[in-house]
Formats: sequence, structure tokens, C-alpha cells
Amino acid sequence: MAPGTLLRAPLLLLELLTAGLAQLAIPASVPRGFWALPKNLTVVEGASVELQCGVSTPGSAVQWAKDGLLLGPDPRIPGFPRYRLEGDPAKGEFHLHIEACDLSDDAQYECQVGRSETGPELLSPRVILSILVPPKVLQLTPEAGTLVTWVAGQEYVVSCVSGDAKPAPDITILLNGQTIFDISANVNEGSQQKLFTVEATARVTPQSSDNGQLLVCEASSPALDAPIKASFTMNVLFPPGPPVIEWPGQDEGHVRAGQSLELPCVARGGNPLATLQWLKNGQPVSTAWGTEHTQAVARSVLVMTVRPEHHGARLSCEAHNSVSAGTQERGITLQVTFPPSAIIILGSASQAENKNVTLSCVSKSSRPRVLLRWWLGWRQLLPTEETVMDGLHGGHISMSNLTFLARREDNGLTLTCEAFSEAFTKDTFKKSLTLNVKYPAQKLWIEGPPEGQKLRAGTRVRLVCLAVGGNPEPSLTWYKDSRTVTESRLPQEPRRVQLSSVEKSGSTFSRELVLVTGPSDNQAKFTCKAGQLSASTKLAVQFPPTNVTILANASALRPGDALNLTCISVSSNPPVNLSWDKEGERLEGVAAPPRSAPFKGSAAARSVLLLVSSRDHGHRVTCRAHSAELRETVSSFYRLNVLYRPEFLGEQVLVVTAVEQGEALLPVSVSANPAPEAFNWTFRGYRLSPAGGPRHRILSSGALQLWNVTRADDGLYQLHCQNSEGTAEALVRLDVHYAPTIRALQDPTEVNIGGSVDIVCTVDANPILPGMFSWERLGEDEEDQSLDDMEKISKGPTGRLRIHHAKLAQAGAYQCIVDNGVAPPARGLVRLVVRFAPQVEHPTPLTKVAAAGDSTSSATLHCRARGVPNIVFTWTKNGIPLDLQDPRYTEHTYHQGGVHSSLLTIANVSAAQDYALFTCTATNPLGSDHTNIQLVSISRPDPPSGLKVMNLTPHSVGLEWKPGFDGGLPQRFRIRYEALETPGFHYVDVLPPQATTFTLTGLQPSTRYRVWLLASNALGDSGLADKGTQLPITTPGLDQPSGEPEDQLPTEPTAGPSGLPLLPVLLAAAGLLLLSNASCVGGLLWQRRLRLLAEGISEKTEAGSEEDRVKNEYKESQWTGERDTQSSTASTMEAEPYYRSLRDFRPQLPPMQEEVSYSQGFTGEDEDMAFPGHLYDEVERTYPPSGACGPLYDEVQMGPWDLLWPEDTYQDPRGIYDQVAGDSDTLELDSLPFELRGHLV
Repeated sequence: MAPGTLLRAPLLLLELLTAGLAQLAIPASVPRGFWALPKNLTVVEGASVELQCGVSTPGSAVQWAKDGLLLGPDPRIPGFPRYRLEGDPAKGEFHLHIEACDLSDDAQYECQVGRSETGPELLSPRVILSILVPPKVLQLTPEAGTLVTWVAGQEYVVSCVSGDAKPAPDITILLNGQTIFDISANVNEGSQQKLFTVEATARVTPQSSDNGQLLVCEASSPALDAPIKASFTMNVLFPPGPPVIEWPGQDEGHVRAGQSLELPCVARGGNPLATLQWLKNGQPVSTAWGTEHTQAVARSVLVMTVRPEHHGARLSCEAHNSVSAGTQERGITLQVTFPPSAIIILGSASQAENKNVTLSCVSKSSRPRVLLRWWLGWRQLLPTEETVMDGLHGGHISMSNLTFLARREDNGLTLTCEAFSEAFTKDTFKKSLTLNVKYPAQKLWIEGPPEGQKLRAGTRVRLVCLAVGGNPEPSLTWYKDSRTVTESRLPQEPRRVQLSSVEKSGSTFSRELVLVTGPSDNQAKFTCKAGQLSASTKLAVQFPPTNVTILANASALRPGDALNLTCISVSSNPPVNLSWDKEGERLEGVAAPPRSAPFKGSAAARSVLLLVSSRDHGHRVTCRAHSAELRETVSSFYRLNVLYRPEFLGEQVLVVTAVEQGEALLPVSVSANPAPEAFNWTFRGYRLSPAGGPRHRILSSGALQLWNVTRADDGLYQLHCQNSEGTAEALVRLDVHYAPTIRALQDPTEVNIGGSVDIVCTVDANPILPGMFSWERLGEDEEDQSLDDMEKISKGPTGRLRIHHAKLAQAGAYQCIVDNGVAPPARGLVRLVVRFAPQVEHPTPLTKVAAAGDSTSSATLHCRARGVPNIVFTWTKNGIPLDLQDPRYTEHTYHQGGVHSSLLTIANVSAAQDYALFTCTATNPLGSDHTNIQLVSISRPDPPSGLKVMNLTPHSVGLEWKPGFDGGLPQRFRIRYEALETPGFHYVDVLPPQATTFTLTGLQPSTRYRVWLLASNALGDSGLADKGTQLPITTPGLDQPSGEPEDQLPTEPTAGPSGLPLLPVLLAAAGLLLLSNASCVGGLLWQRRLRLLAEGISEKTEAGSEEDRVKNEYKESQWTGERDTQSSTASTMEAEPYYRSLRDFRPQLPPMQEEVSYSQGFTGEDEDMAFPGHLYDEVERTYPPSGACGPLYDEVQMGPWDLLWPEDTYQDPRGIYDQVAGDSDTLELDSLPFELRGHLV
């Protein structure tokens, strides 16, 4: 418990009495069983309190009771979170501790001790815990914290209500720090039991001194350390004090006109501060004022410039505010002193000499009045009369009259009226005039051209008027006849007159008139006047006709009408001659009688009669007025307006050329008056829309514009023109040019060899030009593209290429090109097919094919021929037709253009049955041809041929040769060489084995060598190449250039003595070598031969399913196309043998016979053929093989040996036949195949 709480015991006793609670008497001594008892306590709400309870028997059960409610022995006192038992129970301490007391804790408490073994039941005296609740708020009416506006002297009611409190608080109201004792207070129950509220009411009469002060309500309570307060600020309204005008200076109200007057008006006090305004004669003049709240002053300053009309005006300042009973005023009346605003002299100061001048001087109103006096130069003149009158604004007007005699010597003197007054000593008021004494000029004359001098119109003439003396200065006015001369004021008019101002030189005055003469100046009188004086002169002006006018008797004309035109020359000086012409052609006219003319000139007239036509429309008929004396002609023309129907002009275009897909403009050259009202175009009976269409529009000129024209737009277009006078028609042809298109081209065109034929090319084109056809031959060789031996003919849309005596070389593709100048040129491809009898290829007079005759192998015979149309092949064996129904024989025929091939495959070749002479015959409707093929047994290879040097260096030589027939087995090549300076042979095997070129290295520079070549297969070696002929070689030195030899080195024996002993020597050496070594190496050689043979046969057997071992033996033919193939008897010395094994020729059979897809043609190294191979590239379209499925016109290389069939088109012939049962993978050393045991044929 707080120590201060015990000090409030009297207050607590008062509160307990108010609540009606009886104070229980506490025994003076502590009852038995307790060593500490609780006491009555008073605490403020929110504080903590502890009630003491000390028990002498610690083992007893102790609990507290609140208003009879037992709280239980649990120290935590369930249900009362703010309650707990404090102290050590072992010591008998059971103090009740209450946290944050509130009004619910205001109750009676007693400490109860239960019965125990050590003692009886015990009860402590009941004590009261009083909770003081302070008031939280005060509710003040009017509302606290606001500014409350009151009027001074009026009574107002103020109430103050406290919030809930215990006990009821005391309320005090203070006004401006002074306590108000006349208060009525009522205590009421609060919102809960034991709580009270107090409402206090007071009546307040505020005074002006209370303005801005606080009215405070205070509430005090034992629960409060300090009273709580609520207050508001009083805004007490009261009227201001009277206004005060602070006049500057001593004489209040006295001012001078023009003075800037500032009058402050001040009103002090008042809430709100005073509102000030200035009034002049009762009318507001200023409503602006300012306030100074710190000094409680309102101030308004009137700023004004004093004027004479302010004399007698009353200025007043009024002050009031919202609570003033009336307006308070302070006023001043102005007394204004002002001088006269002006001095006026009445009368004229200009007078003729020796006459009286009368003037009056009048001053404007002034206060006080002014006096007037006159001065002429420095001489004062006495007035004849003076008068004073009342003026404006309380002032006075002074007037002085003066009369005196004007003399010439006084001319130009200053006449002054002066006003003065003692009130205006610093100011001078006067008015001055200059005395003007008038007298006339003494002399006047004109200087200019003499009268009678002829002046041509347009001449610049200068006239000067001069005068001497005079006042005022003479004005010198020019007159033409009776009118004043003035300059033209309009800028668009030519400046013909220039009039200067009067110039003065001493006492002489001059004025110049410069004019450009015109017809109106002829015989005109020019006069200069100065007052009563005047001078005159006349001008004689020559001028051409001022106006030439043509009059017509009709305005609207039509062809055939007669028109009368009259030309009138209005006026000229001297007279003129009139003449007529039309567009340069002179016309004869008739003169009319003379007429009167202006400007004192001469008039003339002349008429002409015309018969008009449509061609005269727009022509000008000109009248010319010629003055011979003036050498000048004035012309005027009349334009003929002839109405006529439309007429097409000679330049009207009748044919318009356009290009297809381009634009075309059909122009119109038409003449009509009035202009054509409509242009209507029709094409093939259809009228074209005047509004235009997708591909045409009609221009304003009538022209027809077309775009994206087509050949369908070609034709005649009819134009119909119309106006009010009639109609006209014209035809315009549109010629549409378009690029040529080939309409007919016979492809292919066929002809028998030696015959004649026309390749015809027909086109659709416009225009058709004589030289628009051209022809090209398509081919790779320039020689093949020549058309010199062919005739070119063109007629109209058809072009012809005429071929006489057709040759095989002329067969092939031709292109017809047509160019008529409109792009693009047309191109058409046509093939010329020259039909000829079959021509079978004969590589050698007798072709050989090698195959094993043990009925385990197969052989393929190849027959190829050329011919058109397609060829049919037949085969015979030893002259007997071959039965192709025999399953051992299979024949495939292939056609590619003019090249045809037949492949005869013989399965299970038997030496007894198949080693024979086979004949292939090729036949077509134009003839037949044949060749023979000999089927033979496997043997040693034939010697190679054609050994030659390809290139030569100091250390190597490049060699090339042609292989011979390989005997049906794989062959290898070996090179033997020796250096002449170093005896002994060197051998080199060619790698790869099948190569036909080889570079021999390891040679010495500048050395002679001899080189031989031979071939070998599993059965043995061939003879030396070229019948044992050596190849002599000499390597170049290191300083010599390398490259190909200049001359082909010989491969055959050369005549001469040096070559004769070489062969016997070589033979003898070889014989000795063989004899000496035969006994020791014979067995080894035989074993080696058997091993090699076994390897070769094993390779053949293993590859039997992969390639055909049957070989064709060919020898290159040396025949030409004109040569008879039946009589080719070339000897072995004349014909260079060439052998090709069928091992390198692998045709694949198609799925069906004669179904060929040629992806590439025949290729060969040596081509010596009867006709060029490319001529029949496209013949296949005409003669297709049965069931052909590939491209028809592939390029074909007509080489004789390399027929390479597409591998993806034909199946491998190796898959047709099963492996023969007798074939084996290995060969025993003691067994020899039957076919190797000798030749049957």
C-alpha cells in the first residue's frame, strides 16, 4: 500500500459514510492464533495492494473470503488471475496480494484459518478495501477547446459535467482566472454502482476585458494528485472607439490644387476591429483599411490629388463593427486654392497693314482672382477694358480687351497676355500670339517651253511658277484650264504629274510642275495664281490614237455568215491612216465619214466585210491606226467566235501501237465550238463507260487510256463527239504488239539419211517481221552447231529450217527462236531424227571371250549397235540360230536413244558345247549388220601394248600403256629397266596391280635407260609389250626443265645397224640363264605356279557370286562411218590391240527385260566411231524400249567400251544362278582344273 494512502484517512471516512457502509470496530489487540491481521485500506484504481494475514499455526489451512465468497487455499486462487497469496506458509504468512485494483475489488475481506491438530478455526476481523476511481473526463458546454464567441454585457449559461468517479469530485468554474461562486452542482449516480457524476451550472456575463481569456472548469478528487481541467477561449465582441483623422499641418482643411493629400483615419479597440471607409460629400471614395491586432488598431489612409473641384468638399471617415450600435464618424471640409488652368486670347492676330487689331484675354477660374496685362514684343500695351466674373468651384474669371493699329514693321512680333497674383508668386501664366501683318506679292511669271512648240505625247515637261515678296507667303496654285492640278493618289495609276511644294529663296518664291504630256494636255491652258496675280501658258501635244475600237454587227457566227467590222480611231494628233488584216493577210476596207474628236484631235473610221468559216474560229482580225508623222501604230483586234460542230483535225492519230500488258493512249485531235459536250467510245459494238472501268478511262480531253492491254483489245475503236452544233465520228485502230508464242512445232521431225526435210515452226505474234525467225543447233561442239548447210525460210507466221541430203551428223536438237521485238523471245525445241540402218560395233575383227568350260561358270557376250529406228537383235552359234528358250541362255536388250545393246548370258559353260563362234545380228526396217564373238578357254594374258612416256624428270619417268587380254584371270604388270652405263636389270611391280599408268622413280639425271613391260596372271607371264620392243629413255640434267618429252619415244624397233645384234645377244643370255638355273629352281617354280594358280582360282571361286569372270576380248576398230563393216581386215600390225576384261564390265539385269533407266551413258577413252554419239540423245522418245521407265533423252557418251548400267535399276546377274556344286573354296596342289589342261579349239 502506498504511503500516501494512509494520509487520506479523513477522506476515506467521508467516502465510507457516503456509501452507507458501516465501519467495523477492529479490536485493539490481535486475536489469539494470529500474529498479523489485515487492515482497512484505500487505494487508487490501477494500484496494487496487499492484505496482511499472519497465522501462528503454520500447518493450518488458510483462505481468504471476499464479501463472504471463499477464495480457496490455492495460492494462485483460481478464477481470480489478479489475486495470489504471498509469503512463506511455513512461517504462517498468507498475505492476499491484488494486482491492478479496479472497482470490482472494492469489498470486505477476512482471513479464515481452518481447524487443525494444533489449533481451532480462526477468523480475522473483516476489513474494507476501498478503491478510489478518479474522474477521467470533464464535459464542458460550450465545448472545451473551442473558441466561443460572446457579446460583451450579455448573460450566458455554462455547464460542466464530470465523468464516473468515486468519490464524487468537487467542481470549480473560473472566468478569466476568477472563481465563479454562483454555481449550482448536482451529484448523480454513475454508469456503475459505487460511481458518481457531478453536473455544475453557472451564469456568466462577459466583458470586453475577457476577450481572448479562458473559461476553465476544474474537478478535484482524492484519487487525483492534481485537478483535471477543461476550458475554452472566449471571443468577446464589443464596439470600437470613435475614428480620428490625423490632418498634416496646422490649417486643417486648407490645401492647394495639385497637392497630393494623404489623410490617415485611425479607430482603436473593438472586437472585431473596426471597418473603416472614406466618404466625400456622403459618397464612398475608399473602402480599403488595415488592422494591427497587436495594438488593436484599424487604419485607413485616403490618398488623393487635390483638384479645384474639391473646394468645399466634405471628407468623412466612418468606423463600425458587427456589434456597433451605430456608425461613428469624423469629417473635414476642404478649402482649395487653385490658379487659372489656362489663359485664352480671343480674336485674330492677322490683319492687313494699317488696320486695327482687336483682341480679348480671358483667364480661366482661379481662387483667388488674377490680374491681366498685355505685351507687344518688349512694349507693354494698355488694355481698353477689364472685367471680373464669378467662376467655377468658388473661383473668379478675369477678362482684358485690347485694340491697336497693325503696322508692317510690327509683323512677326510676339503679342502676350500675362496673368499674375500674390497667391501665385512662384507661377507665371501667359498666352502669346505672333502678329501677322498681311501685304501682297510684287511680281508673278512662268518659266517653261515656248508656246507653239510641238511636244510628243509622253514628253516630260517642266513648268516653274515664280513670285517676289508678299505676306503671307504666296501659295502659288497651278490650274489646268479651270481645274486645280493635283498629283495622283492611287498607287496603281502612273505618276504623270509631279507637283513640288513652294520653295523660298530670299524674297523669291517658286513652285515647279513636272508632267508627262498626254492627249488631254493638247491646247490645254496651264495657269499659276498667287492671290490676285496670275500667269498662263499653252502646250501643243502630238499623240497617236487614244483608243482604237472595233464594232461588229453580230456576236455569234456560224460557217457562211457575213460579218461587218468597223474600226474607229477616237482621237489623234495629227490624223492617222486605218488598215485591216486577218492573221497577217491584208483586207480591203471602206473608209467612213469623219467624226468629231476629243482633245482637239482628229477621228477616223473604216469598215470591212468578212465571210466566215469554221477555220476562222479563234482568228484575230486586226485594225491598225498608223501615224506617219509620229511613226507609231496603234492596233486593236477582234477575235472571231464561229460556232461549228466537231471536226477532226488532220493530225488525228488513226493507228495506235501498244505492247501487251502495257498502256495505250488513243488521242483525240478534234476542233469544235463550243467544246464537245461528250466523248463516246465504242469497241466491237459495245459502248465504253464514260465513268471508266477496271482497265480504261476517258480523259477530260476525250482521249481513251487503256492499261494492262491484251491482244483481245486489238481492233477498231469508234469515237463519237458531240456539241450543240452537231456530231462527228472517227475510227482509231489499236495495234497490240505481243511476244511470239510457238503454236506448232513438229517434234520429233524424222528423215531418212540422205533425204530432205523441213523443220516447221509456226508462231502467234504481232508484229510479224521478216527476220524474226532464227535457228540454233544444240550441242557441245562448235562444229556441230553450224547451220551453213541448211536453208532458212520464213513466210508470215511460219519459219522453216530446210535440210537437204540429211546426214547423221545433223541429227540432234534444234531450237527455233522467234523475236519480233517484244520480249521475251519464244523458243521451241525440236529433235531431228535421222533414220539409218544398224551399225554394229566391231572392236576387233574377231572378238574373244574367255570362260572356264567345266559347266560351273557362266559367260556374257556383249553386242552393241547403233541405228534408228529401234533395232532387233538375233544370235547364232556356228551359224545356227540360238534357241533362247534354252534355260542356259538369257538375253537382255537395252535401248538408249540410237544406241542398242544385247547381252547374251550363257550359264554352265561347257567346253564341248559352248566353245564356238557366236554371231550377233542387229536389224531394223532400214537394214541389218552383224559381228562375231569367239568363246574360248582361260589362258595366259596377252602382252600389253602402246608403252609410252607421259612425263620425264631427272629422277623419274611417267609411263602409260594399254593392257592386253587378261586370259580370263586377274593380271599384274611388271617393269624391267636398265641403265646403259650400268649393266644389270631392275624389276618393279606396278601397284595397284590393275593400273595402266606408273611413275618409275630412283633414276639418275642425264642417264640413258631402256624399259620393258610384261603382264602375268595365275597361268603365267605374257610376252614383252610391243613384241619385246624396248623403250629408250634419257633423263634430263638437273639444269634442264622437266615435263613431257618433245617427241613420242618409239616403241617398235628402228631401222639401223645398232639395232640388229641386240636381239641375238638377249636371246643367248636368256638361254644360258635358263639352262644354268633350270635344274635347281625347276621344282620351286612349279610349286610356286601351282600355289599362284590355286590362289587365283580360289579368288575366282570366292568371287563367283559377285562378278562374272567371263571376259570379252576386244580390239579397237579403226573403221569410219563410210567404211564397209563387212570387209574390215585390219592386220595385227595395223590395228592396235585393246583388250578389256568383262571383270570391269558389270551390267545389272533389270527386273524385266528391256526396262532401262539410263543415268549415264557409254564412256570410253578412245572414240573412233562412224557417227558422233550425242546426235541421238533424244531419239528414245520416238522409239522407246518396251516398258521403259527412265528418262528418255539423257545425254549419252558413245564410247565403245564403258557401258555402265545403273546399279540401282538391275539386279546382279550373279544372283540368277546358284553356285555349282563342284565349286570349292580351296584348290588342292595335286588337282588341276579341266579348263587349264589345254585348249580344245
